[in-house]
Amino acid sequence: MRKLILLFILAVFACNTHAQMTTRIVRDSLFIPWEMIYGPDNHIWFTQKNGYICRLNPDTRKIDTLYQETNTVIRSEGGMLGMALHPQFPATPHVFVAYNYMDGTTYKERIVKYEYNGAVLNNPQTILDDIDASNIHNGCRLLTDANYLYITTGDASATSNSQDVNSINGKTLRVNFDGSIPADNPIPGNPAWSWGHRNAQGMVMVNGKIFQSEHGDNSDDEINLLEKGRNYGWPNVKGYCDQPTETTFCTDSNVREPLRGWTPTLAVCGIDYYNQQTMFPAFQNSIIMATLKDSKLYQLKLNTAMDTITSATVISGVSFGRLRDVCISPQGKIYISTSNSNASGSTRTDKIIELYDPSSVSIRNTPTNTDINIYPNPAKDELFLHLGKAGFKQNLKYQIYNTTGQVVATGNMPHPLTGVRIQHIPAGLYQLVITDGNNILMRQKVVKE
Repeated sequence: MRKLILLFILAVFACNTHAQMTTRIVRDSLFIPWEMIYGPDNHIWFTQKNGYICRLNPDTRKIDTLYQETNTVIRSEGGMLGMALHPQFPATPHVFVAYNYMDGTTYKERIVKYEYNGAVLNNPQTILDDIDASNIHNGCRLLTDANYLYITTGDASATSNSQDVNSINGKTLRVNFDGSIPADNPIPGNPAWSWGHRNAQGMVMVNGKIFQSEHGDNSDDEINLLEKGRNYGWPNVKGYCDQPTETTFCTDSNVREPLRGWTPTLAVCGIDYYNQQTMFPAFQNSIIMATLKDSKLYQLKLNTAMDTITSATVISGVSFGRLRDVCISPQGKIYISTSNSNASGSTRTDKIIELYDPSSVSIRNTPTNTDINIYPNPAKDELFLHLGKAGFKQNLKYQIYNTTGQVVATGNMPHPLTGVRIQHIPAGLYQLVITDGNNILMRQKVVKE
């Protein structure tokens, strides 16, 4: 009788669950999580504007405070801002962070490299300093590729900085990991990679291309595709080169127009690239963008060449106020951070929120290899995975997901018959996924009695 009830629940769940975004608050009572990175350790690394660098396990919700940068000074838009991990992290355990501080009576910004020892960050080393800062327009998003660190700097409330190539402000900077200047930068001895920026707030690299979100003034928020040595117009050009006063400057100054502009402005913010098939297939080859003033999450669909935005649509079901940043897990879950605390830090009302599709981890069966048998199903204490000669390969691995997409059991399959102890798992519906490291061989519903 119990088995019949479980099978009935399974049938009802399958009939009523469809590809739909579900939200889960992972952590709350935070203070403006300005930067989020989904790390190779399956943790979310994030900064808080009041100087804290943290690491969050999205499954257990546990936060580790890795470092408190006591030199951080908050002023309106200023504080602790962007962060990036070394591309070989954790083998090279370096973490790069930007924050604002006081140099006497002058507000400044610096980039610091920390070392991660597996528990905390230590050994701070300043790699770039003396960047002008202001109450507004400080940038400062960080990004790494295989060899370089990219840094966005705002104009620091002085618009003339953006067109002055001798100023470090209003730029995208490109430096080596020790802060030195690469020999192939556009201007010898100059860290600037591109200029004419007002206040870039998001940056992501996709197949060697760098996309950047940037705040406009009273009009023309932008998504830009960065190119070496290009001018992005500010303050002489707002958005596209579509005004009589702008066209001559655009031609003479090698201005690169944005891929997309928004008037009225949305206060575009953090961005990340989505290309996973398992969770939200409709988001493939898209930039996911958070917005502050508009308080919405956007999907920016790219063409195959990744040089054009073919559509920009609001992702429904996301209503958490101002959205600061976004990061994406290898499983295709989307994480967003809010920016609703007051600037002084006297209220800490911000959240990190997970967006997932429960149907992608609970009801899809995709047996691409029929020479794999799973029994018994439903199971009580142990589940057996039997692979025939055609199905057995080296380096097979299994994972069991619950309905929120969390991994509740995982292991290797070194033999054709593998037993999986599941007595610790609560009764309910799960999904078993078997992979060979590169491909999903089977995706199967299982029921724990």
